[in-house]
Amino acid sequence: MFEWLGISAYALFGQLLIGLINGSFYAILSLGLAIIFGLLNIINFTHGAQYMMGAFAAWMLLNYLGLNYWWALAIGPVIVALIGVALERVLISRLYHLDHLYGLLLTFGIGLVITGLFRNYYGSAGLPYPVPSALSGGTDLGIMFLPSYRVWVICISLVVCLATWALIEKTKLGAYLRATTENPALVEAFGINVPRLITFTYGFGVWLAAFAGVLAAPMYAVNPNMGIDLMIVVFAVVVIGGMGSIIGSVITGFSLGLIEGLTKVFYPEASSTVIFVVMAIVLLVRPAGLFGRSA
Repeated sequence: MFEWLGISAYALFGQLLIGLINGSFYAILSLGLAIIFGLLNIINFTHGAQYMMGAFAAWMLLNYLGLNYWWALAIGPVIVALIGVALERVLISRLYHLDHLYGLLLTFGIGLVITGLFRNYYGSAGLPYPVPSALSGGTDLGIMFLPSYRVWVICISLVVCLATWALIEKTKLGAYLRATTENPALVEAFGINVPRLITFTYGFGVWLAAFAGVLAAPMYAVNPNMGIDLMIVVFAVVVIGGMGSIIGSVITGFSLGLIEGLTKVFYPEASSTVIFVVMAIVLLVRPAGLFGRSA
């Protein structure tokens, strides 16, 4: 069908699947960043390290406690989120009234420290994590082989992203969170514990990063550097979608994953830079991002 372009259907649909997988991780991670920035005004450069900690939490739960993937998916992100809450209370909360640059530098430094500690203890070589038996194997569709675990990652990512959007935009808790960004003193006057709400928000953003890390563990080698390169792309996704935009992060994450996959088929040399080219074009046309609000 695609031979006239010199491309096999297997190659095309295979790269589209990889693009959707990448887009799933871009969407979840950029969603966590957007929530933390949009509601707390903190650019969380620790996000990549927290994604890595989620993958390591799954590996540790399996190798030290014998808990399988499903337990790791339930417990691992919560453990990392609690660590994030402790960091927020002890360090990050002191910077909310200062310039964004201070939060950026602090979280960047925390990320380097966490990555360095894991690298010092576990080394840089990847640690294997098995695909759960219930999701092993796949289906041959004729035009491509569809691994079951990759289908699961795409589906659960969509569910988590849509559920997060509904939480922020359609619930009373989400209304409190949005109001806190506009006028925290007024929200506090209504009896809402604003510091606790802020801590919950940061913890939830960290939970999203760690959840993505657990999903990534069976697909990629678990190693301390796994979040570094990915976060460069994710920050570009956040900028393109609009800093702080929830729906922008979800739509842009999946869309750019597909664009990246198609680029690998038709022009592989540009696959590593296409997202940054898109970012440059979007910033020229709409500096606030596709879904961001202009100042």
